[in-house]
Amino acid sequence: MQSNDVRTLLHCALPTAVAGVAGAAVSAAVAGGKGALGAVLGAALVLLFMGSGLVVLLRTARQYPHLFQSMGLLLYTTQILLLMVVLITFKGTSVFNPRCFAFTLLAATLVWIAAQVLSHMKAKIPYVEPEPARTTS
Repeated sequence: MQSNDVRTLLHCALPTAVAGVAGAAVSAAVAGGKGALGAVLGAALVLLFMGSGLVVLLRTARQYPHLFQSMGLLLYTTQILLLMVVLITFKGTSVFNPRCFAFTLLAATLVWIAAQVLSHMKAKIPYVEPEPARTTS
C-alpha cells in the first residue's frame, strides 16, 4: 500500500471513529449501556466494511485502472446492501439498542463517505502517467 493510500484510509477512519465515539456518548446518555454498546458496534462495523472496501478499491485501481470506476460503483452498492442486511438482521435484538446501532451506523457511514470525498478532492493524484523524458545523446 502506497503512502497516499494510507493517508486516504487514515483521513477516512479518524473522522468516522470520532463520529462513533460521539454516537456512543449520545447513545449512552439516551439509552444507557445497551445504547452505547449498539453505537460502538455500529461504528466498528462501518470502519470494518468501509475500510476493507477502500483497501480493495485501491488495490484494484493499482492493478486494473480501467476497472476502477465500475469496481467503485459495485463496491459501494455491495457495502450499502450488506449494511442494510446487517440492520435487518439485528432489528429485533435485545443484546444492544438497535436504534442506537442503526443511527450510529448511518451517521458513521455518512461521515466516512464525506471524508473520502474530501480526501480525494485534496489528493494530488495524477490521472495521466507522464512519459519519461527522452535524453538525446
